[in-house]
Amino acid sequence: MKKNRAFLKWAGGKYPLIEVIRRHLPAGDCLIEPFVGAGSVFLNTDYDRYILADINSDLINLFNIVKERPNDFIRDARALFAADANISEMYYLLRSEFNLCTDAHRRAVLFLYLNRHCYNGLCRYNLIGEFNVPFGRYKKPYFPELELYRFAEKASRAVFVCEHYQQTLSRAVAGSVVYCDPPYVPLSTTANFTAYHTNSFSLTEQQNLARLASQLAREIRVPVLISNHDTALTRQWYGDAVLHHVTTRRTISSNIFGRSSVSELLALYL
Repeated sequence: MKKNRAFLKWAGGKYPLIEVIRRHLPAGDCLIEPFVGAGSVFLNTDYDRYILADINSDLINLFNIVKERPNDFIRDARALFAADANISEMYYLLRSEFNLCTDAHRRAVLFLYLNRHCYNGLCRYNLIGEFNVPFGRYKKPYFPELELYRFAEKASRAVFVCEHYQQTLSRAVAGSVVYCDPPYVPLSTTANFTAYHTNSFSLTEQQNLARLASQLAREIRVPVLISNHDTALTRQWYGDAVLHHVTTRRTISSNIFGRSSVSELLALYL
């Protein structure tokens, strides 16, 4: 199966690991993702149906707009990828517009612009919910037209919802398969990636997710695959699962020399 890239840049995206994830995902009728992110697993699997969720309302709004009105969205988004929009003054004007915007279509267009023009494609909000990532200073940000059309075509099989992961997991029925890609536990006290949205994903939430995964597999025979860093804590939490060790190369700091091998776990509850 040819690998398809997501149209968003996304920290922790699963494109580099897609072959190994596919290898460990069981067959089923419907794939449920409570932490869909940019959607690389969705784009590179072939289930009949998908329930794709995330706590980030801007992300889910964008996906629904692209699904329902791809041509209008692509036309309007392309206009913001002109050279005169790739300067810091315009970036900060559009970022301010985004933070005040209540129109779903325009907010989705601006979200894609910010994602492709901001520093490292980060998605970060301050405590009052304002997007606050600085300008990225890229020579010519890529406009992902092909990726957008590919996403829109496949989205006909998917339902996108903004909700807490516990609510998404409650949607699982016999025949479902669940893939969870939560914000990873930090490798150290300085490498804290858990503030994914304005809601921090605590260690208590990590443990709760593991408990719910075990419960789903045990009580209604729904298999659950979870990705995370390979640490003593995650091995303890996922004690009921079949564990697969994976090594991947990833930039783990803003330092250009911070790219190194990172150990990850795939925990499969059956």
